[in-house]
Amino acid sequence: MPETLIAITASSVVITTEMLEKAAQLARDAYRPLWTGNSGEQSTGEAVARHFEATITLLDTDGWTRTWSWPTPPDTMLPATDDETSVRDMVRTLLDYVREEDSATARSSQRTVLTALGYIGGTEHGDPDTRDIAQDVLDLLVQALTDNTAARFAPWAERLHRTHADITALLTAGALFARTHGPAPERAV
Repeated sequence: MPETLIAITASSVVITTEMLEKAAQLARDAYRPLWTGNSGEQSTGEAVARHFEATITLLDTDGWTRTWSWPTPPDTMLPATDDETSVRDMVRTLLDYVREEDSATARSSQRTVLTALGYIGGTEHGDPDTRDIAQDVLDLLVQALTDNTAARFAPWAERLHRTHADITALLTAGALFARTHGPAPERAV
């Protein structure tokens, strides 16, 4: 029986040494280097791990939602206009509608894991390269977890039975994977 590195009891996801090694082998067999982003530059395992950890913190703070949907019911439609409605009244009505929708969106601050990863990519905890590499690492982890090389993280994360604990377990495993298998920072000479 493999040694368990991470076990979150509230989660159906259990990360083992064997699973992490399987993901590492998938990364070695990949057609492109895992740790090089679209900028053409390599990111360290530590930088990607920090991206994962900041994503966990953001989801714990703002809340996690499996999928995102528009926060207001569709029955809040703009009123119909007629030939007597002035442009000023139409613009005022439209602005009120937009303000109401914006306010409803602000009240619903929960994030999906993908929007959280993207948000962190624009902060001091990450960039677009660490975001993309983190998503690639998550794909590898899901492939190792499901034993299916066609599996991808985004659909896995949006399954009906997925929980916040499942997401946190995989993000935690991503940070561990990045620190264990990612490039170390270059030392100054």
